[in-house]
Amino acid sequence: MSIPLDYPTLRVIWWLLLGVLLIGFAVMDGFDLGTAMLLPFVARSDTERRVTINAIGPFWEGNQVWLILGGGAIFAAWPMVYAASFSGFYIAMFLVLASLILRPVGFDFRNKVADTPWRTFWDYALFAGGLVPSVVFGVAFGNLLQGVPFRIDGDLRVLYQGGGLFELLNPFGLLCGLVSAAMLATHGAVYLTMRTDGAVKTRAQAFVTWGGLATVVLFAVAGLWVWAGIDGYAITSAAAPAGPSNPLLKTVARTPGAWLANYAAYPWTIAAPVLGFAGPLLAMLFSRAGSRALAFIASALGIFGIIATAGVSMFPFLMPSDIAPGASLTVWDASSSRLTLFVMLVATVLLLPIVLVYTAIVFRAMRGVVTADLVEKNSHSLY
Repeated sequence: MSIPLDYPTLRVIWWLLLGVLLIGFAVMDGFDLGTAMLLPFVARSDTERRVTINAIGPFWEGNQVWLILGGGAIFAAWPMVYAASFSGFYIAMFLVLASLILRPVGFDFRNKVADTPWRTFWDYALFAGGLVPSVVFGVAFGNLLQGVPFRIDGDLRVLYQGGGLFELLNPFGLLCGLVSAAMLATHGAVYLTMRTDGAVKTRAQAFVTWGGLATVVLFAVAGLWVWAGIDGYAITSAAAPAGPSNPLLKTVARTPGAWLANYAAYPWTIAAPVLGFAGPLLAMLFSRAGSRALAFIASALGIFGIIATAGVSMFPFLMPSDIAPGASLTVWDASSSRLTLFVMLVATVLLLPIVLVYTAIVFRAMRGVVTADLVEKNSHSLY
């Protein structure tokens, strides 16, 4: 079979697509994760909580398609990354799955019984279902930047040698978890200002300001920490972008400042952290000015910038190893075959637009503001 794209190009395309899918998940599922995190704070009565829940009710399930797409892309395009990450982050992934399971149960069961303790329990289940994934995903990125304790043996088997969940909950990992939680909570608050009114909207508006400032400050602290205290990784042998998927064929050194090298080599990449700072600040300004749609777009651009900053800083590394740097997984040596990447690319080009069109149709059909009168008049048909 003749493949029109060379191996290095396909590898870079799939690195970009992986970033697109992760950012798509953070933007699309991020606003309902953020809304769930804010549920105990923006809604004080049962009616207000129902308004908040129904603001995301038509969308949360479809938004999780982005998580499935991202996981599938890692499995098929970067199988060694999939093996290493799901071994090293197994308990963390289990926590994410458990918390995500709480979401559909909480949505469906909360309104089954008109009992205050019953509904309060499911409200906090929804809160946990928003907070835990948001923090864990940020913790995972924090640990990737520091390096993950795994080796690769002569048969290319990944051997994780870490200490489990508490090892992942190190200070820098937790800081990145806070960046993620603040970023998504702000995104959820911006969304609520578009979809609700009254007291819920007023409280959400106040959180846009506080959440946006927290995101910017925490992101800045994380950046300074990387600059001053975290060694990056650099390939010290000749890189082989078209070489076989064997991470053991290269040599890698831990080097201070290595995570900043791409910004010096490719100055245009500074756009990523600039967006990471500008997005939350612009979201605050647009929200205060009453431009809700622009505030949502700005918040989404901030999410793009923060996640892209991590990707650009690490490129070409996908998952560095802190105990065996030479076994680190990179774009050039951890991918599937050239044919697999090409066939998957064709499928993605054909199927991803369907997901985008379907999402646009759903958002258009379900547009509008969720009010207290609406949920009270439809107490049996809404959440």
